[in-house]
Amino acid sequence: MITQLTTSLYNQLVMAAPDCLQPGQEPKTFTDIRSQSFRKFKQLGFPTMKLEDWKYINLQGLVNQSYSLEDSLPGRPVAHERAHIPGLASYHLVMVNGAFRPDLSDSIEDSGITVMPMAEALDELLFAKHFAAYADKTDNPFVALNTALFQNGLFISFDKGSVAAKAIHIIHVVAGSESLFSQTRNLIVMGPNSSADIVETFITEQGAGKSLNNLVSEVVLEESARMQHYILQTASSQSSYLTHTEIHQSKYSLYNNYNCTFPGASFVRNNINVRLAEADVEGHLYGITLTADDQLVDNHTIVDHLKPHCESYEWYKNIVQDASTAVFNGKIFVREDAQKTNAFQQNNNMLIGDKSTVYSKPQLEIFADDVKCSHGCTIGQFNEQSLFYLRARGIGEEQARILLVHAFAFDVTSRFSNEAVKNYVERLVEEGL
Repeated sequence: MITQLTTSLYNQLVMAAPDCLQPGQEPKTFTDIRSQSFRKFKQLGFPTMKLEDWKYINLQGLVNQSYSLEDSLPGRPVAHERAHIPGLASYHLVMVNGAFRPDLSDSIEDSGITVMPMAEALDELLFAKHFAAYADKTDNPFVALNTALFQNGLFISFDKGSVAAKAIHIIHVVAGSESLFSQTRNLIVMGPNSSADIVETFITEQGAGKSLNNLVSEVVLEESARMQHYILQTASSQSSYLTHTEIHQSKYSLYNNYNCTFPGASFVRNNINVRLAEADVEGHLYGITLTADDQLVDNHTIVDHLKPHCESYEWYKNIVQDASTAVFNGKIFVREDAQKTNAFQQNNNMLIGDKSTVYSKPQLEIFADDVKCSHGCTIGQFNEQSLFYLRARGIGEEQARILLVHAFAFDVTSRFSNEAVKNYVERLVEEGL
């Protein structure tokens, strides 16, 4: 148990909880889940630097502030066009401060795909089966807080055999001049043999106030489902993010996660947990992090092999500029029943600037004896000899640096299955240098 410091945000949440947890407004089972989660949050409290998983993050500056707890700006025009990706055929689903805005969003025309706000999904059987069944088994206090007090989010479901003809692009916009603490909850259920590209982009409206955003997403892939999941963090410096994505995979399913963070948001903590829950499952995690100024980006991943004949591949690359900090903490678990596992993990880091910092901790925990697993980490500075080589051949210094960074990131970007997203990410890398 953590001793809870008195904070403005904590006191606000405790005062707001009775209104959110009143019986009768929602199904009883749902209210019970909320109440249990809030008790768990109060027991855990906000994490401190004394905890191993949070040792590089001092959250007190964020949670010692007072925030508005809800501001969905219904009906207000919000500029979201700059999040659109050139050349990407997609349906746009716009979330403003965590609330789904149908008036700003496209209708999905493909049969078998359902999109609705979380508040309207409470009576859906599929929702009741999967909600809080995965992420809430972790000890992340922000997941417990989200489950207890979230008000907004999306429920997306795919029927058996459904295929999204275009990518589904979820645009998360922070808007409004007030300081805001938002909590968004998403649940995506991929039915058997369904397939989709899901792209999530985070942006900040010009003139928006400071914000702390707590986002929890649960992704369920049933038998033979396939999902390409792109997460593109392009918000501005007044925005901070705590995100937790929990993925549960059934047999023969494929999940690819492409997690990209660029200069902007002052603080980003991503938790991405993939549970390979049945045999013959494949999961891949790819990451590009480009930081600048005094930005802090912390990526924590878990790949949990629970059954035999599964494969995972994880490769994260960090490019750290100025006085910014990047953290990579990746864990691969191979459980006793997970024989014939093939697991790979790699983290490469490039430091650009005398004050840039990287913390890297790749980890393997293997309890089976018939497996093929490897992990590694490299940290180095910008290669001045390579820079000189390019400049000696008539390439300007700025273009030479861009070429070298592109070459460093190529191992990851070349694995993007969507060409439009790949080109967009490469352009953001160039702009961020």
